[in-house]
Amino acid sequence: MMTKAILNQEELVKKNISQLLVQLTNIYQNTRGERQEIYVQFPPEDEDFSLLEELELLTVNLRGYASQIQSTGQIVNQAEAIEQLQAMRVLNIPQIASFYFGSNGNYEQIKSYIITLDYLRLLLLEYLQLQKP
Repeated sequence: MMTKAILNQEELVKKNISQLLVQLTNIYQNTRGERQEIYVQFPPEDEDFSLLEELELLTVNLRGYASQIQSTGQIVNQAEAIEQLQAMRVLNIPQIASFYFGSNGNYEQIKSYIITLDYLRLLLLEYLQLQKP
């Protein structure tokens, strides 16, 4: 009985991950104007990645995990993935945090994208933790 409940929960989270991927794509397409503005307003400082590069890196990583789950139902090197996802807190990245909390009422689409990315990260973690033997 318990196993069935866990499986249902796993399927539900997997479905949510798929829906979130579609949502992320839609939000991202709506951020084009904001991204162009941000590119000018928030140039990279020193050797660090710019705000947009940081978002790009996060997106690639999270989408990669989500795609693996979508196609195979699991992630290679699960323990390592869990560790990475726990460390990848979106608002812990300095460029993203200072932008998110410092751009009062502007860039709502990008902010929505950032929060959706973090939600995807949490769902991926939840999915992987449900899978633990």
